[in-house]
Amino acid sequence: MQRQVAKIFIVLAAVLFVSITVFELHAEARVGGSRSMGSRGSRTYTKPVAPTSQPSQQKATQAPGSLQQQPAAGGSFMRTMAGGLMGGMLGSMLFSSFAGASGGLGTGGGIGLFEIALLGGIAYLIYRFMKKKREESILAPALQPGARFEARANDPIRMQPVEAAYLPADSGLQHIQQMDHNFDETAFQDTVMDHFFRIQAAWMNRDLSSASGLMTDEMRLIMQGNIDQLLKDKQINRLENIAVRKVEIAEAWQEAGQDYITVLVHANLLDYTVDEASGAVVSGSTTAPVRFEENWTFVRSVGSNPWQLSGIHQR
Repeated sequence: MQRQVAKIFIVLAAVLFVSITVFELHAEARVGGSRSMGSRGSRTYTKPVAPTSQPSQQKATQAPGSLQQQPAAGGSFMRTMAGGLMGGMLGSMLFSSFAGASGGLGTGGGIGLFEIALLGGIAYLIYRFMKKKREESILAPALQPGARFEARANDPIRMQPVEAAYLPADSGLQHIQQMDHNFDETAFQDTVMDHFFRIQAAWMNRDLSSASGLMTDEMRLIMQGNIDQLLKDKQINRLENIAVRKVEIAEAWQEAGQDYITVLVHANLLDYTVDEASGAVVSGSTTAPVRFEENWTFVRSVGSNPWQLSGIHQR
């Protein structure tokens, strides 16, 4: 009886551990997928500064039916708690199995097929974690200010040292306005929100053709790779009730004949992924909105030229 109860607890702990881990990895699948990508010129690997402007009272720009409630934080705590619980259960299981095999506890000996399958699942999760860390370590030499990367099909990272004028946002905007007398901050923020909604819509439709001109070739290549994966998995990432609460200019500068502006986007939305055939929810939530802040960097050739999304940096 005790052995059966222990197995039930192990099953529950395993389900809790795996579900929380998978949810945290895949729940936020929107554009960027909670990952930093693209290029910010020579500041590619530098965390954007916080906006110096005071909190704006402007009305939120939102899609119809936008939700106002926000999800509670604490995913990392839950994952840690589940991991600790799982570790304790596994330790107890292994000890009991060893003792049973020695004739001390229980009636059956050894580890059964269930335990082997469970340990195999945990080993796979550890493998995925280590693989991710290894990939990050490969890119470590490139993580330096004064370098940028450009993604290509078979050569995703290409270092190219450049020089930049490191200026506060206000000074950077003044330099941009000197070369483009028609530049207006309010109009630029409207452009950012227009790009934001159009790119998110193209992402959800798994077709970037309607937004290809709104982003650099590098960003388009990265996003297309993610969309190709969704198509391969026969999944659709649904984004609903999108509400942009605020757009703040964080940085502005010029380098190599180009204007750069990084904005901090405060937004919330429903973000979930469904199976293409059945419509069943694979990850995310259809009821709990995701609240997030992301830095979107836009670039253009110096002068009165159209802006393109060149990078997304997660805070």
